[in-house]
Amino acid sequence: MTQAFNGGDSNRFSVGETSTKRWQSIALGSLGFWLSGSLILDLAIMPTLWVTGMMEGSGFASASYSIFWIFNRVELICAAVALSSIWALSKVSRSSADVHQKMLVGAVMLMAIALSYTFILTPYMSGLGIDLDLLTTTKSIPVEMNQMHSIYWVLEASKLGIAGMLLFLCDRSIRT
Repeated sequence: MTQAFNGGDSNRFSVGETSTKRWQSIALGSLGFWLSGSLILDLAIMPTLWVTGMMEGSGFASASYSIFWIFNRVELICAAVALSSIWALSKVSRSSADVHQKMLVGAVMLMAIALSYTFILTPYMSGLGIDLDLLTTTKSIPVEMNQMHSIYWVLEASKLGIAGMLLFLCDRSIRT
């Protein structure tokens, strides 16, 4: 069904074109919001906490768990919106099936990363950071925590790369 809208000028948009642009806008908006939040957290908040020595404070583990608990839920919402909009876009867009497949695989990978942050990585790292031995005078970072940080940064770099690819593909499909 291709009804035409006439806004008083000679430009006409079909329902399919309008729907495609709407889903592209939703995908771009959710991915952009998610990426900007991740970059603020990774490049501003966490380095500031590290430089000021707050990471070595006694309440850092519980405070960071609270921060990441909230942020991880926002990430899940953004991942769900991005996945849903990219799936809908694959149904209404005229782009090639190969592009749709790449976009869907990327969106599913982003959802998997958000789920792993929320339900595996953050709770485990918070558990490692809580010091239950109140009698020790020296505090040391568990070796497992460094391994978890490595996993976090690999997932974070993957998330940024995949989201960047999705932004590029969405933008490219808008221009075609």
